[in-house]
Amino acid sequence: MPELPEVETVRRSLIKHLIGRTIEEVEVFLPKIIRYMEVAQFQESLKNQQFLAIERRGKYLLAHLSKGWTLVVHLGMTGRLYYLPVDKGQPLSSTSLPLTPSSLPLTKGSEAPRHVHAILSLDNGGSLVYHDYRQFGYLTLSRTNETMCLKGLKELGPEPLEDKFSLPVLQRGVQGRKAKIKQLLLDQRLVAGIGNIYADEILFTAGLHPERSGGSLTDAELKKLYRSIRYVLQKGIEFRGTSINDYVDGEGHPGEFQHHLQVYQRTGQACTRCSSVIQRVKVGGRSSHFCPQCQTEPAKI
Repeated sequence: MPELPEVETVRRSLIKHLIGRTIEEVEVFLPKIIRYMEVAQFQESLKNQQFLAIERRGKYLLAHLSKGWTLVVHLGMTGRLYYLPVDKGQPLSSTSLPLTPSSLPLTKGSEAPRHVHAILSLDNGGSLVYHDYRQFGYLTLSRTNETMCLKGLKELGPEPLEDKFSLPVLQRGVQGRKAKIKQLLLDQRLVAGIGNIYADEILFTAGLHPERSGGSLTDAELKKLYRSIRYVLQKGIEFRGTSINDYVDGEGHPGEFQHHLQVYQRTGQACTRCSSVIQRVKVGGRSSHFCPQCQTEPAKI
């Protein structure tokens, strides 16, 4: 699932292509990906709207439009949102996108390539394409001043890279909790945007076993965890996200953070720090990868 660094990278890569562009046509090929409103209303409401700004909240993309509406996109497990340039659809990275010149141009009423579920045609001839293999993501529209009241968004905790997410906030959310620290990091009400990949990497950096309970962490360990959350997420953004299966950015380019993973999906391999064998355990039904040697005591960043 795209997590905070991936969604932030998509946001940054789309800004230069979308800001100031006007939506001329809206095609929806899979009605169930439109949530909380009728497809026809979604299509009609988007027409002739101009992109003013693109923000991110947790794992959500929020594209603010000119008539007081916001396009909300959640990429789910395998969603891709990318800009298809003007020249009849030749992808910016033809090796990483599920589109080929033979499947284009994407004209109104034409059959979309497989797994492409929505296309927003823009006034410059380009398109904003939503592709989702497993179909867990969705799009919707909200009045901009009501967007944060939508289900999913209204429950989100603080942004981990903003000032509102402070060490005292983390301490209040974790101390006294019997839940395992891996589960707590995945709780979007505690902190927004962290998923399985970055939770594993954060805990490795902090030197914490994923099965430790939140209430068992000392003040020193919580301080280490706080620093690790911010450090790992910033690194994830710096390397433009993690491309293991499906993720590409808004221009079709894969991320690079998969080349810097310390524990995630490295079961049976040697720890890069101590050479112990990386292990995997189920925590709250999710696979958790860790080093049994490094994650018994706090480790230095």
